[in-house]
Amino acid sequence: MTRQLEDAMGDSPIEAAALLGIDRRSAIDAVRLRIGMAISLGLLQPGERLPDQQEVALGLSVSPITARRALASLAEQGVVVRRRGRGGGTFVADEPPGEVLKELSASPAESRAVNRLVDRRMLFECAVTHFAAINATGRQLDELERLAGVMARSGNWSEYHQVDKQFHQLVAVSSGLGPAVDAYNEALAELYAYFIPYPIEFLRESNRDHIALVNALRAGDDRAAVEVSRRHVDVLHKTMFMGLSSGMSD
Repeated sequence: MTRQLEDAMGDSPIEAAALLGIDRRSAIDAVRLRIGMAISLGLLQPGERLPDQQEVALGLSVSPITARRALASLAEQGVVVRRRGRGGGTFVADEPPGEVLKELSASPAESRAVNRLVDRRMLFECAVTHFAAINATGRQLDELERLAGVMARSGNWSEYHQVDKQFHQLVAVSSGLGPAVDAYNEALAELYAYFIPYPIEFLRESNRDHIALVNALRAGDDRAAVEVSRRHVDVLHKTMFMGLSSGMSD
């Protein structure tokens, strides 16, 4: 498949999730929505500098060309502004147009479908965590601890999300479940395709769960480890975009 065709079709997790009842969006529109909702919800503040284009792509798990085109579209609509020269970059506009931000919102069907993705991930997360408490090696536990430390020092949401993905994938590998790990990674990728930027302070607070999980895994306490993972994923029902957006209207 050519690069052009891939770009036209969009990133696979977005398209695959359409089968679960999520509105079918191009990858570019999905990135626009995720950034727009973060601005509407106050997670990205007026004047805040976004990570560079490559970091936005990595942090949102999309291709660089998708990130570039999405940011260019948002700039054309006045949602973000681009500044050149020293200290330049892409910034949230001081007064993003409300009518554009209103268009960049998730539908009720999308919110319900993403909730189902959260539930699906929870089942996988509890399973891999249980077996990781039994099978994880000392070297794997040391690497998980290192990754949690990196997240604690992350400077922005993009850096954090990239390492967060590595952390959870390593927990799955540590379970020793073999081919079942591929199914877990697919579920993780489908859900990560709908994460939106969060303030780094919020993410560092979430990282406390990672630290608690490593401690439980080291102790071989499968019950405690599974409970940490359950809570860690369950909170997504309230903190992913569908929970935040519905809360805004209450």
